[in-house]
Amino acid sequence: MAVRRDHGGQVSTGPVLYQKLALWDPSLGSEEEEETETLELVIPNSWSPQDSLRRKVDRLPGAWARLVAALLLLAVGLSLAARQLHARGDPTGSPGSGAAPPSGHSHTPGVYHRGATISPAAMCSHLGRELLAAGGNVVDAGVGAALCLAVVHPHATGLGATFWGLFHNGTSGRSTALTSGPARTLAPGLGLPSALQTLRLLHTHFGRLPWPQLLTGPSTLAQEGFLVDTALAGALAAQGTEGLCPLLCHSDGTPLGPGARATNPSLAAVLHRAALAPTPDLAGEALLRPLLRDLGLQAPSMGPTPSLEPALQLVVPQGVLSTTRSPSAGPELLAMLQAALHSGRPPPDLCLPLPQTPVTPVGSVLATIDSSGSVLLLISSLNSSFGSGHLSPSTGVLLSDLVAAPAASAWACPLVLHSSLDDTDADVLGLVASGAPDVARVTTRALLGHLAGPQNQAQHWQHQGPTQNTSICGQGILLQVAAHAEHAHVSSIPSGCCTFQGF
Repeated sequence: MAVRRDHGGQVSTGPVLYQKLALWDPSLGSEEEEETETLELVIPNSWSPQDSLRRKVDRLPGAWARLVAALLLLAVGLSLAARQLHARGDPTGSPGSGAAPPSGHSHTPGVYHRGATISPAAMCSHLGRELLAAGGNVVDAGVGAALCLAVVHPHATGLGATFWGLFHNGTSGRSTALTSGPARTLAPGLGLPSALQTLRLLHTHFGRLPWPQLLTGPSTLAQEGFLVDTALAGALAAQGTEGLCPLLCHSDGTPLGPGARATNPSLAAVLHRAALAPTPDLAGEALLRPLLRDLGLQAPSMGPTPSLEPALQLVVPQGVLSTTRSPSAGPELLAMLQAALHSGRPPPDLCLPLPQTPVTPVGSVLATIDSSGSVLLLISSLNSSFGSGHLSPSTGVLLSDLVAAPAASAWACPLVLHSSLDDTDADVLGLVASGAPDVARVTTRALLGHLAGPQNQAQHWQHQGPTQNTSICGQGILLQVAAHAEHAHVSSIPSGCCTFQGF
C-alpha cells in the first residue's frame, strides 16, 4: 500500500500502481547507496477504534464500564504499537536492508516513495533529504544542498560562484529557468558574487520552508566544522595551499587531507546575516559589504541581476524538452537534440577531441526530485579550481575568476523531459552534467540513450543490465533523476561520484 497525504494533511492509503517505465532505468542507481524508507501507521479517518469502544461501553454501568473501557483501550493500544513497530522494522537493524517492507514490495537503491536529493557531497545530500522530510519541496532541498556545497566544496562552488538552474513544477507542468545574470567584474580577475541573490530569488518564488531554516545546516557546518572529503582533499593536493591558509591548511601550511576537520567561522557569520535578509538584494549585501571592506573597494555601480524566466522549450514526439536560455548552452542542446531526433542518428562521438575547445570550467551539480514530478537541477561554477584563489578573510569566501563574456556560460545546460504536454502526472526525466568537454553533447547522448528505440518503451529499462558508462570522456559527472509511477528515481554517471538520499 502507498501512503499519501492530501492538501489538508489527512492520511489515506491506496495501492501502488506499477507501469512499464519509459524514461528511467532503476538499474542505473548506485549500488553503493542505501535507501531510507519512512512508513507511517495509517488509520482511516472515517472510523477509529476509540469511537467503537465508546459505543460499546456506554451501555455498561459505572465502574464496570470504566474497567472494560480501560482494558479494551489497552488492548487496542498494544495492537497499534505492535503494528507500528512492524511497519518501521527492527530499529537495531542496518538501514536499507534487503527485507521487503510491509507493503509487499521493495526498491532498488535510488528509488524512493517521496523524494530524493543527489549531490557530490554525502552531508549535503543528507541535508536535502532532511529538508524534504521536514515538509519542504524540491526548491527548499536544492537550495539548502547548494548552500551546503558552498561550505564543504570550496574548490568547485561557493557563494562566489555563478549559478544556473532549471525548476519543473510537477503540479502545473511549467518549467522555469534560473540565471545569475551577466558575469560582472568586482576587480580585475575577480567576479562579482551573485550566489546568495540568485538562490534567495529562487526560494522567494518557489520555496515552502522559511528561508532561515535552509541556512541553519550550512552555517552550522561552517561554524562547528566538517570533515574534508576525497574530492576536496584531491583538489587541495593538486592546487597547493597558496592563498588558502589558514582555512584549508594545517598549522605547518600543508593541505588538509581526507578526514581532517575544517571550519569557516567567517562564512558562518555571512550565512547567519543572510538568513535574516528579507529580500534577495539584502541577502547579497550580507556578503558584499564585508567583501568590499577586505578589498578596499567601493560598491559597484550595478549589482547582480539574477532572473527567473520561462524555460526554453522544444516539443518532440516523446514529450516536451525544457532547458535554460542563452547565454547558457541550452539553445545549442535543443538544436542538437532536434537534429538527432529528426535524422535518427546520434551526434558525433562526444569523446572525440573538439577543435579549439576551451578548458572546461570546474563546477558542481546537484538535483532534487519528488514523486509528483517536481524537479530542481542546479549547476554552479567558480571557473577554475578554487576560483580566483583569493580568500576573503572577513567572509571566508573564494571569488570566481569567471569574468569573461557570455561564452563563459557554455558549461550550463540542465534538461527536463516531460513526457506529455497536457498530463501533469506524466513521467518526468531530468539530466544535468558538469565537467565534461562539451556538456551539450554529453546531455544529448544521455537523453538519446533513454529514448533508444522500441525496446525502451517495454523491456529496455527492466532487462538492461547496469550502465556500461563509467565516466564521461574520463572526466565530469552526469546526474539523472526521474519521476515514474509515484516514485522518485536518482542515479549518476559515474555511479560512485555522487551520493543520493531520499525517503
